[in-house]
Amino acid sequence: MHRRLIAPGALAASLLLAIPASAASYTPGAPGIGDPYYPAYGNGGYDVSHYDLRLTYQPRTDELEGTATLLATTTQDLSRFDLDFLLDVSEVRVNGAKASFATSGQHELEITPAAPLAKGTPVTVVVRYSGVPSTKSAYGFSTWHRTPDGAVAADEPESAWWWYPSNDHPLDKATYDVSVAVPDGTQAISNGTLQSTSSRLGWTRYNWRSNKPQATYLTTLAVGKFDITTSTSEGDVPVVNAYSKDLGDNDGAARASVERTGELVDWLSGYFGPYPFSSAGGYVPNTTTGYALETQTRVYYSPRQFANGSNTSVVVHELAHQWYGDDVSLKGWKDIWINEGFARYAQWLWSEHEGEGTTQELADYVYASHPAEDAFWTVAPGDPGPDNQFDIAVYDRGALAVQALRNQVGDDALFAILKGWPKEHAYGNASVGDFQKYAEQVSGTSLSALFDTWLFQPSKPAAPAARSAGVAPASAAKGALARPKSWKKIAATDSVHSG
Repeated sequence: MHRRLIAPGALAASLLLAIPASAASYTPGAPGIGDPYYPAYGNGGYDVSHYDLRLTYQPRTDELEGTATLLATTTQDLSRFDLDFLLDVSEVRVNGAKASFATSGQHELEITPAAPLAKGTPVTVVVRYSGVPSTKSAYGFSTWHRTPDGAVAADEPESAWWWYPSNDHPLDKATYDVSVAVPDGTQAISNGTLQSTSSRLGWTRYNWRSNKPQATYLTTLAVGKFDITTSTSEGDVPVVNAYSKDLGDNDGAARASVERTGELVDWLSGYFGPYPFSSAGGYVPNTTTGYALETQTRVYYSPRQFANGSNTSVVVHELAHQWYGDDVSLKGWKDIWINEGFARYAQWLWSEHEGEGTTQELADYVYASHPAEDAFWTVAPGDPGPDNQFDIAVYDRGALAVQALRNQVGDDALFAILKGWPKEHAYGNASVGDFQKYAEQVSGTSLSALFDTWLFQPSKPAAPAARSAGVAPASAAKGALARPKSWKKIAATDSVHSG
């Protein structure tokens, strides 16, 4: 028997070879996706491609049971990863094997798979859960809205935590299958296209599919007793609308507005290009909230939006988001101008179409209506900060910036930009900086000064800058401009994202 002598250094090397070289690289995914506005929102380490949600909901007790199946791919060597979620989890499986799990922070579900996951690995995550969503809160609020006959999930910048586990940030878009069983006589409404329904033992199951990438906050669920209408626009877009059966005096005005969805989708297509999704529509549940939300393909409207009569302006705003915000989503929440500035400008275009004030008249009025000392000008739409993300300045000053852009590059270039942008970044994400580069490419004009002045400076653009951008002629003193006829209607939608 011969004993081989091994030097200490060689022994250490041989022991290291016995351990996978990459073992040390397996680390937990970050508990946030990296957005400075909302550091804990979203998660790192993986990218979701599809959500399959199979749910059962009892409106009487607000009890929700679900199995969520997520298809994802790892983007790093993962030892553990998080999902954003609030309900009570009973089991988690990763690639078929049971995984351990725990909760942390306000809304983190920490999952540790039985074996670490190498970068680039396809992953199937199954989460079984249940709970009463209305009893859950995070950061002191809830986005789950109870109604007399059910509930609604619709809010921004978050709403998924209350009904399904997710990577809750617009950077991680995915397709969806949402299947919901509810008691007979009750409907379940979600995004996309209704694939099928089936009834068994007093329950009806509704199966909805969204076949284009969708941000988590744009996913919606509404359960209640609805009157559902279906139609097809002249441009061949299927339209599904739904109205709670207890809207009371707001019912007629809601229908007179939302039933024009097909017409307005076709009209907006003339500015923004072909409608990007498989269906369009909206729903009006009997909620007490005051806002509307551009939930993808199936817009959420509060009854209060129609308290003063029909309101096509808010319908135009939310439908414009289907291109600006839904098809092309922001990279970070600081890029909110990409969503709101253009949805507001669509309202201005509709005002012009209706003969109730041109976009130029509206821009002049906004500029003249706010004196230099007004706090309105301290909010920079290009990066407003989380506290001012939905400030009126992001909307009105944001649309004013679009008109300034139009006046600088000309109508042909502006409308080429409006139509080309959704095509350039279809179903993806983009930033304000990306938009500036694209606008410069299309127009052949340097726009750095214009973007800085109208989007990033926390002060009112001085008269020379306003005149060079074709806004508010020098003769227009404060209050001297007549208020455009459409202004009241447009202002009535100022609560679109506030409760």
